[in-house]
Amino acid sequence: MTNAAVDLGIDVSRRNRRPRPLSEPERSKLEEFIDSIHYSARYSDDENEYRHVQLPKQMLKAIPKDYFDQRGTLKLLWEEEWRALGITQSLGWEHYEVHEPEPHILLFK
Repeated sequence: MTNAAVDLGIDVSRRNRRPRPLSEPERSKLEEFIDSIHYSARYSDDENEYRHVQLPKQMLKAIPKDYFDQRGTLKLLWEEEWRALGITQSLGWEHYEVHEPEPHILLFK
């Protein structure tokens, strides 16, 4: 558990216990989608800066099943995990929520 996640009010119980690295075959399945990842502009409130990252819908099918919870919703990802998926952004971002009606949208702060 990272102090940053706790400080940001992130429910760390919705993550894997520790980062789950991707194998080379798993990583290669995701490469075709990386150039289609969309990053929102940054936006903020009085406390935090935010952005959302939209994965191609088809990419969800290539992500390993243990990155999802029992309901089939993407878990909150450790930085090592979201970077392994091909998401690139500066240091300090924490994945804090998934937009459940559109599970390919990951919310960061």
